[in-house]
Amino acid sequence: MSQVRSTRGAAARLSGRRGEVVAAIWLMLKGYRILGFRLKTPIAEIDLLALRGRTLAVVEVKRRTSLANALETVTFDQRDRLRRAGALIAARRPALADATVRLDLVALAPKRLPVHIPDAWKGA
Repeated sequence: MSQVRSTRGAAARLSGRRGEVVAAIWLMLKGYRILGFRLKTPIAEIDLLALRGRTLAVVEVKRRTSLANALETVTFDQRDRLRRAGALIAARRPALADATVRLDLVALAPKRLPVHIPDAWKGA
């Protein structure tokens, strides 16, 4: 792998981690409790797992130029895997057994506040 490509990849990973921290802070300000970052399951990796009341939010964090671009980058297959991964985590943790699992999006764009969309792909 070239040095340029390696450097770009490292910068992208760092930007992604920073975005996840910003998203977590934004969600905490809205009353969510963050249960985990970058949770790896056999099904998918979850950017953020957050709880508010009895709702377990599987949160996908996307840094894009617009909200529409952020929504479009998460494919149907990826959404399906994320929902199943969230259900798996809920089933394995007794305290989350009766939680409703929901797939949320936090979109980040330059010079804008984060946008949190609960149940971002409802029915999709």
